[in-house]
Amino acid sequence: MSALIADIGGTNARFATVGADGAVENIDVFACADYASLTDAAKAYLGKYEHTAAHAVFAVAAPILGDEIKMPNHTWVMSQKKIKSDMGFKSLRVINDFAAVAHGVPLLSPEDYYQIGEGAAQKGAPVGIIGPGTGLGVAAVVFDERGRAIPVTTEGGHVTMCANTQREWNIIAELKREKYHHVSAERLVSGKGIVNLYQAICALDGIKPDKADPSDITKAGLDRSCPACVEALDLFADLLGTLAGNVALSLGAFGGVYIAGGIVTKLGDWFKTSRFRESFMNKGRSRDYLARIPTFVITHPYPGFVGLQGLATEAARC
Repeated sequence: MSALIADIGGTNARFATVGADGAVENIDVFACADYASLTDAAKAYLGKYEHTAAHAVFAVAAPILGDEIKMPNHTWVMSQKKIKSDMGFKSLRVINDFAAVAHGVPLLSPEDYYQIGEGAAQKGAPVGIIGPGTGLGVAAVVFDERGRAIPVTTEGGHVTMCANTQREWNIIAELKREKYHHVSAERLVSGKGIVNLYQAICALDGIKPDKADPSDITKAGLDRSCPACVEALDLFADLLGTLAGNVALSLGAFGGVYIAGGIVTKLGDWFKTSRFRESFMNKGRSRDYLARIPTFVITHPYPGFVGLQGLATEAARC
């Protein structure tokens, strides 16, 4: 009997099954907005593939602090006990979505990521993970004396956003004045963050904004048809670099800093030559320290499933 795994973000719910042989199968993506609850989406998936599952491991883009889970970037509120009962699972484990990525990163193959900039990863050193998508995820991996990976879950996407330039200060001030009491990193370095950057730039420059979708802003930025969109993308790369550098310094991440999430992979070759790496190292006296830490972009389409696969196999054996 297969196990059900799911990676639940603010926009999409990704499902797959893990068979008795440990293989991940039947990967499918469902729009969260199309379903009233996670249970409804999971039942729709199992019904589509005519599967049953005795065990499940779900990764959810939310803090996991108890039975009730509230998603900050979606309306779903869920009870782990109720999901287990309603779905008829023998076992259900729910973890943070970036905890799943942290479980998966040590298992990735070299073809699952590419490097930006210099530096060489040190085996056994801490690893940082940061991922802009609908929201902003941050996690880490540390290793014990036997070399076993220990994922570390955080809510680092909600740290206070800092600025390195007057323009960045002005944008943060504009957002604080018009939209948010607290301008967190996620408010700028995410899909919604790209929209916030663009709208703040337009407000500061006296331009009437005509775009409200991050994909439209990204497209116009990449083809350079809209100066405000170009600046929004440049600032996105700058701020992501700043945050990734903060993660690296906080962890001593000589195992590397990995970038997950769907946004950066969609930026393609542009991101490779963006200001990300320079902003990553732009820490004054710590520049040489950071220059030794490699940064990688994960290209595997489902890194969370890599981590969930092992957890599901383990659950099915218990």
